Amino acid sequence: MEKIIDENKQGESLAIEQKEGNKRKLFIESYGCAMNFSDSEIVASIMANQGYNTTQKLEEADLVLVNTCSIRDKAEQTVRKRLQKYNAVKRDHNPKMKVGVLGCMAERLKTKFLEEEKIVDLVVGPDAYKDLPNLLAEVDEGRDAINVILSKEETYGDISPVRLNTNGVSAFVSITRGCDNMCTFCVVPFTRGRERSRDPQSIIEEVNDLWNRGYKDITLLGQNVDSYLWYGGGLKKDFDKATDMQKATSVNFSNLLEICAKAQPKMRIRFSTSNPQDLTLDVVKTMAKYQNICNHIHLPVQSGSNRILKEMNRLHTREEYMELIDNIREILPNCSISQDMIAGFPTETEDDFQDTVSLMEYVKYNFGYMYKYSERPGTMAGRNMQDDVAEEIKKRRLQDIVDLQRLHSEERTKEWLNKTVEVLIEKESKKSDSQWSGRTSESIVCVFPKADYKIGDFVNVKVTDCTSATLIGEAVGYSENN
Repeated sequence: MEKIIDENKQGESLAIEQKEGNKRKLFIESYGCAMNFSDSEIVASIMANQGYNTTQKLEEADLVLVNTCSIRDKAEQTVRKRLQKYNAVKRDHNPKMKVGVLGCMAERLKTKFLEEEKIVDLVVGPDAYKDLPNLLAEVDEGRDAINVILSKEETYGDISPVRLNTNGVSAFVSITRGCDNMCTFCVVPFTRGRERSRDPQSIIEEVNDLWNRGYKDITLLGQNVDSYLWYGGGLKKDFDKATDMQKATSVNFSNLLEICAKAQPKMRIRFSTSNPQDLTLDVVKTMAKYQNICNHIHLPVQSGSNRILKEMNRLHTREEYMELIDNIREILPNCSISQDMIAGFPTETEDDFQDTVSLMEYVKYNFGYMYKYSERPGTMAGRNMQDDVAEEIKKRRLQDIVDLQRLHSEERTKEWLNKTVEVLIEKESKKSDSQWSGRTSESIVCVFPKADYKIGDFVNVKVTDCTSATLIGEAVGYSENN
């Protein structure tokens, strides 16, 4: 499982349109990957039907929920500090406040929060959000409440997520839950369970509804989207037990991409995250076939060393990954490619690390997400491997690949100078209220003067300058998508 952690979004408190008649207040914060933020939208929808409106004022909340991440130690420590804050507010200002932990930390730590540390009232795992009303009833009767049972069926396909803190332009659409890949560094298979896919009909209904409400850009979301496989319900691992009819009418990820692209030809379709072992060339060919499927693939590799890849239980080699990159470049020459990389995995030698460097030099990624290894309790590496790379070596190696990625990002971004790109306006630029900010099909941020354009417009922009990560230009008119 790969996770993109958007540092700018960590700890956002979420607000949605107030539902008339709802008297109680819900304060919900999210940490971690896009899947967690998407899950918070599902929780907000469930709780809106239970009489809760969201608030961004912690002190007035009847219920405080934090949606948590276990992928890195830093995320867990941040959540623990937030729980201390919630409890201080509860003690000093609002003793009736209920505090709950959702998501991956809830699944991993289970009763520790309730029984040992006594810092929360309820603990709810990623597959148990529909049980929130029952769990709150337990809390109201003076009992601690916990449900961290992992489901073989739950996809939340029947819940229409409430869009939280949205720009009204881009949205996540969850298509799978869980992960079958047992990467040794990753806790997700233990916190989110086995892989199962959502009914394509419910996905298309959500996509159509988003279009009708003015959304122009969606990201199909899953722990491993390439593993999407619908054959009537059930776990992916049980597909071999499906009937001949189920197999003949099954829908894989390439099929789903095509269905979405055809359903809304002017809506941009993105997806995240891919796994090199599962990304098939029919997906890349489908991307090339449809103009509205964006030219960007997030393709985490984690290491350039075959020995370390084997230790990580990554089911691809360096050579297979490079061949996949070559094929993507041939089929989609302008496709941007981004990465996840771990520095200092147990037993990583300097030669192993130089293999990572040389792989980065070969690919020259557009951008990337790089981390130094932190041992996660419960993972196979945490159980079976000694975290034996010195902290100062981890930090140095991480800085080396961050610096290298910055050079490559700058090189890739400069390729767009003096070209015209299509930009979907998403928001005002952070640095100037006289400029718009949006993304190209390749997921590169572009800023340009506002003129008479507005959020949600597709605009052709002539690129005149750039930084290592951002295109700077002048609008030259609406694109044909507008």
